[in-house]
Amino acid sequence: YPMFSHHPKSLGRDWTTPWENLQRCCWNRHISSCMRWPGHYSRAPYPYFSSRHFSLNWRPPCLFESRTQFQYSNWRPDNLSQTSLIHLSSYIMNSEGDEPSSKRRKHQGMIKRNWEYICNHKKEKTKILGDENVDPQCEDSENKFDFSVMSYNILSQDLLEDNSHLYRHCRRPVLHWSFRFPNILKEIKHFDADVLCLQEVQEDHYGTEIRPSLESLGYHCEYKMRTGRKPDGCAICFKHSKFSLLSVNPVEFFRPDIPLLDRDNIGLVLLLQPKIPCATSPAICVANTHLLYNPRRGDIKLTQLAMLLAEISSVAHQKDGSFCPIVMCGDFNSVPGSPLYSFIKEGKLNYEGLAIGKVSGQEQSSRGQRILSIPIWPPNLGISQNCVYEVQQVPKVEKTDKDPTQTQLEKTEVLETAEKLSSNLQHHFSLSSVYSHFFPDTGIPEVTTCHSRSAITVDYIFYSAEKEDVARHPGAEVALGGGLKLLARLSLLTEQDLWTVNGLPNENNSSDHLPLLAKFRLEL
Repeated sequence: YPMFSHHPKSLGRDWTTPWENLQRCCWNRHISSCMRWPGHYSRAPYPYFSSRHFSLNWRPPCLFESRTQFQYSNWRPDNLSQTSLIHLSSYIMNSEGDEPSSKRRKHQGMIKRNWEYICNHKKEKTKILGDENVDPQCEDSENKFDFSVMSYNILSQDLLEDNSHLYRHCRRPVLHWSFRFPNILKEIKHFDADVLCLQEVQEDHYGTEIRPSLESLGYHCEYKMRTGRKPDGCAICFKHSKFSLLSVNPVEFFRPDIPLLDRDNIGLVLLLQPKIPCATSPAICVANTHLLYNPRRGDIKLTQLAMLLAEISSVAHQKDGSFCPIVMCGDFNSVPGSPLYSFIKEGKLNYEGLAIGKVSGQEQSSRGQRILSIPIWPPNLGISQNCVYEVQQVPKVEKTDKDPTQTQLEKTEVLETAEKLSSNLQHHFSLSSVYSHFFPDTGIPEVTTCHSRSAITVDYIFYSAEKEDVARHPGAEVALGGGLKLLARLSLLTEQDLWTVNGLPNENNSSDHLPLLAKFRLEL
């Protein structure tokens, strides 16, 4: 606050400064936002004087919160004594780290998120952007299995405290874990998803509060902590009444023998068997991850994604060579339309000449412009450019009368082990995004995370689906031929929506991410 000769004094979240300072420095110049005079009005401790162009002859109107005329309606600056104090909202201070006027707290409240219903390919009578008060119920029968999935980055308390600069806009009490966890649990209870994919689950909180609470709600919980010093990880929890567990497959992205993979992010892949009476159904593969944040290390992000896809390929592979239905959730730290996002949805990526800092699309700065190497990861990772595990040919010794040392090569899987160096990445899944990432009527972006520095989409629910040939609005693809059909999704919000309740976290939403929720149908 260099314009003041004396430092302003803190008054809660706001500031006070001697009147002569403001009179000396601010008259006849643009003031970007509101000024507040310490009034005596009981309902509004500090009546607002809205003034984008404050002048010596300006007179305040009546109070906004009262229909009575403000008694100082003939007030002029020269009526103020030199010892008076002006009360300045913290949101108008034009210093680094403060919020722009568009992010000023407007009111506290709850924003409703509506269920959006997706029409299916048979043109059945369904609701689109339906009744906000109706929760689409999952129904099971002999020829279909319905289930719901939530993906939610619940914001580790340790990470919150280590990155407190991202939450300067928040009131301190809403950042305490004792306040946040009951809100998070309330959300989980309310939406009652059959499968939960949670990120940034702090280990001590998981053991003492999160897991016991979810188990009491009928969930079975599996957890994988990060491999480094940060004590958080990913959890997948599912309802006992809907699924049985076939396998648990953690994925550690840290590899001490590979310098590229020096980060401690992880993934978790579960194979679940739907519980359907009098019917057989394929298993469902559910994956959850939290990829590296660093916007300038797209090489690490792509390699971590390839490792996760390789594990999914191994887990979801069926005897007939096909894959069982797949749901892949998580915080991918990449924005819609970025090369990493496009690779997931399109199943291919030619990264030749791609700058390392452009992979995730998180920022458009000139930093991190080294070009991706070909190949991105070394051969000893054991993952091909098709994002599957490479199986080395192992010599098998069989003794015979003619040649006791005759060697035969045996393959356990049909995979290429020696590939020509190529800049083309591929994967074998047909994945769609539950969300369209833009509001169709306005083109305004949806956001899944919102804090002091950014409001973007980085969280996703991808699912295996065969897209219809008929053109449809993005994000509403349905599955044919054994994939998953998207029935409904919980709507997302705009950045403007979230700043009307002071961004995230706030009094009702206790993470800096929104939960994503989708309902699927598996045709049997």
